Amino acid sequence: GVRRYSMVSTSVRIWRQNRIMANIREVARRAGVGVGTVSRALNGSGYVAEETKERIQAIARELDYNPNELARNLFRNRTGIVGVVVPDMENPFFSKLLKYMEIELYKNSYKALICNTIEISSREQDFIDMLKANVVDGIITGAHSLRDDAYHNLNKPVVAMDRNLGSDIPVIHSDHKAGGRMAAELLLEAGCRNVLQFGGSFRVHTPSNDRHMEFCRVMEENGAAVNTIELAWNMMGYDYYRNVMNQYMDIYRNIDGVFTTDIVALYCMDMAKQRNIPVPEKLHIVGYDAIDVTRLFAPNLTSIAQNIPLLAKTCVDTMMDLLDVFRFCHLNRGY
Repeated sequence: GVRRYSMVSTSVRIWRQNRIMANIREVARRAGVGVGTVSRALNGSGYVAEETKERIQAIARELDYNPNELARNLFRNRTGIVGVVVPDMENPFFSKLLKYMEIELYKNSYKALICNTIEISSREQDFIDMLKANVVDGIITGAHSLRDDAYHNLNKPVVAMDRNLGSDIPVIHSDHKAGGRMAAELLLEAGCRNVLQFGGSFRVHTPSNDRHMEFCRVMEENGAAVNTIELAWNMMGYDYYRNVMNQYMDIYRNIDGVFTTDIVALYCMDMAKQRNIPVPEKLHIVGYDAIDVTRLFAPNLTSIAQNIPLLAKTCVDTMMDLLDVFRFCHLNRGY
């Protein structure tokens, strides 16, 4: 039955871990070093003097000590899995971000466990609980379904993407202030004087809000009027975007410019076409992110590009640095 299988599985795991520890202790005893030094020498996880490393490797070969990946993970208290949390995988920006994060994690011998929070759910909290239980080694999060304090005092590897979670958690983001300034300059150059911008929830602590503040500042300093619409918290569905754009295109009939993310901008182009408003002759639209799908539309959407592959790589590189720090602390606690 299930109970018997569970006990056998646990016994095998304990036997395997004991066998690993017995072998690594024998290598350490013969080399005259600690177990942690052997681990660093064989796994390349920290500095070991070259002469000592060569001696350890020779003894390991003599003892036929070559733990497989599962065994190494058991010894190092490592799962080889990093959780990645985003608001909505259907959104093209996050789809591309996930693609490159998975690639970068795989290059570093890690697997990605991915989820999207999809409006209101417990998924983000579930991943935090998994991190506490050592089911995953770390979390890269770009979601906003929980309060910031859910991540406080975790003392675990967490990297935030476009979200300020506190001084102890690194945050990776584009230069959104420069992006907002670029968008404003483009619309001002086109002669826009009455513009509409759509932003995410300003209740969430995110560097991406800098683009909206900078956009508004530059436009108003040059005498243009800016109407800012705050989108609903953690809502990214296509139907929601379509309904919002349909609503506000009717309310703001005299606008000559729009600044928003690419998907909302594409709905804006569609609504303008339905209302016989020529783009860009009467309405200038600037998107944000420059996702690949925008190339399929005519006229082409002008958009401020984020370097998504670089964002993904920087998130993963930062996670690898954190994992190295936590692994070093783990080894120095007597392993």
